[in-house]
Amino acid sequence: MYPLQVHVKMSRKAVSIIASNKKNCARSSFFGCRDRYVSLIRGITLFAILLLIDTGIANAAPSNSAVNGADLSLLWVIPFAGLLLSIAILPLINSSFWHHHYGKVAGFWTLAFLAPFLASYGYSIAIYEFLHTLLLEYIPFIILIFALYTIAGGIFVQGNLRGSPATNTALLLVGWFLASFIGTTGASMVMIRPVLRANDERIHNAHVIVFFIFIVSNVGGALTPLGDPPLFLGFLNGVEFFWPLKFMFAPTVIVTAILLVTFYAVDSYFYRADTRTKPDPTPGSPLRIFGLVNAPLLLLLAGAVLLSGADINLGSVTVFGIEVKTLSILRDVTLLLLAGASLALTQTSYRESNQFNWEPVIEVAKIFLAIFITIIPAIAILKAGQDGSMGGLVKLVTGSDGAPNNFMYFWIVGGLSSFLDNAPTYLIFFNAAGGDAQTLMGPLAQTLLAISAGAVFMGANTYIGNAPNFMVKSIAQQGGVKMPSFFGFMGWSALFLLPCFILVSFLFFN
Repeated sequence: MYPLQVHVKMSRKAVSIIASNKKNCARSSFFGCRDRYVSLIRGITLFAILLLIDTGIANAAPSNSAVNGADLSLLWVIPFAGLLLSIAILPLINSSFWHHHYGKVAGFWTLAFLAPFLASYGYSIAIYEFLHTLLLEYIPFIILIFALYTIAGGIFVQGNLRGSPATNTALLLVGWFLASFIGTTGASMVMIRPVLRANDERIHNAHVIVFFIFIVSNVGGALTPLGDPPLFLGFLNGVEFFWPLKFMFAPTVIVTAILLVTFYAVDSYFYRADTRTKPDPTPGSPLRIFGLVNAPLLLLLAGAVLLSGADINLGSVTVFGIEVKTLSILRDVTLLLLAGASLALTQTSYRESNQFNWEPVIEVAKIFLAIFITIIPAIAILKAGQDGSMGGLVKLVTGSDGAPNNFMYFWIVGGLSSFLDNAPTYLIFFNAAGGDAQTLMGPLAQTLLAISAGAVFMGANTYIGNAPNFMVKSIAQQGGVKMPSFFGFMGWSALFLLPCFILVSFLFFN
């Protein structure tokens, strides 16, 4: 039997295992189907092994498999644009349809790209581009998201502090600190319910959640690749682990300090109004943290990611002409093992108290698989620079002397990150700036700073700019908070965030 036939046959077996598991588990919660979860892991593992060891396909790779971006027209970007517009618009106009069919929508736009691409460029180039994206970007990305979500979801904070301005400011500061180490999604999950409980007796509490989204769900993730998906994509593309801490520290601290001081003033105003109209709040109770077994797992996770960026040569595995570093494979395996350890060691009741479920990770996995695939032609075109069909965009962020216009990079990346997901936006402009990490960390460090700050900070401008934003909004509404509408939230961000961003742009990018 030929290697490709073996690959197809075994892949079908892996997919059947995964599909069977999904069908069975749909009838019960995760906690009632752990045996099926083991089956799911087996299916995923089998599929991953196939991708890494199918040497028959690997040896069939041509020497020059990558598509030339200068040959691509803007028509190839339509599936990517359609996907991003679907993500931005469909949840707003028909949330029920989106909730039940987002996977089909993502699949539609993926096939809208892959089918004509395969027909136009042939099997070799199509498979090379698909596997290059899958192995070097998507799989490491989704494994990190899965591991952070799983481990952070096992930490349960119990108790009910009284939501005074000082207490609320302290809670936001703690969430901001956590975000760069357990991710904005993880920090949002851990901190949102203590914040909601602290303010459940207050009449005016929506502003607390608005600033929570600003500070914890976005700005707080600016200091490490673990904090926010755009920065992890930069790490996967060669940006050093501590680069964000070194270069993003000053603008992050400035924005955070302004937001915390502003929040304290706004919350103090509403707090005085609340005490005049609603006396005798529910007595507070001290905070207690459960699931602390996950704390060392988070430290090990950070260590594994950090070590994977070290200058250590352990060889590589070649798949279809694509070199996957052994160190990267060990990192991903370690993250999966840490997530498994969290599931095994954490009491089920802690996750149930957090209302933990897999839906957010499943949604991210499906949507981002489509994003990473449909973005292939956009990145190739941008790598062609002014010779590509997006030469106008490249010129827009380039000065008359040919040097990058960092001011424009900050505002264009930020503006798009406000309405599109900030991770693919970062990736597009990372490549528009040349895509070479060493150059971007060296002579073009301010350009990389502009791209990073625009993507991370301005994801807070709308509910759809960053994944945790909408999740926090939904949890708050379930808790009885009357959250602003989509455009109402934009009003808050225009009032309190835009002045911060104007200041940052003139201090760092003018």
